[in-house]
Amino acid sequence: MSALRDALQELPDAVFADLLESDEAYLLVVDLPGATAETVDAHVEGGRIVIEARREKGLPVEFEYVEEERSMFLDVELPLPPDASGTGAEGTVDNGVLELRLPKQTADPSATIPIDEA
Repeated sequence: MSALRDALQELPDAVFADLLESDEAYLLVVDLPGATAETVDAHVEGGRIVIEARREKGLPVEFEYVEEERSMFLDVELPLPPDASGTGAEGTVDNGVLELRLPKQTADPSATIPIDEA
């Protein structure tokens, strides 16, 4: 699990994430302001959690950007804890907060994680 913890520290400064653990699962919580279940994709592939997210930014017609620092995309790969699996994983997005529940068991080489509105 230390590889995942270390990888979370390497996320861009604007991305905030928490990692929680119980006897049965890990819970990865990632703040993705403006993201919805339709704009987030998460899956497990080759022992890694792959998260791709985007958000729409509305720009009022009377304004133009002077400075733009809020990223519209997140594309990150994080190491899967060795005792976690993508099989049976669940994900939700609620108010731009992604929660991925990763059951503990023998790691599966690949699995898609469904993302639902909470």
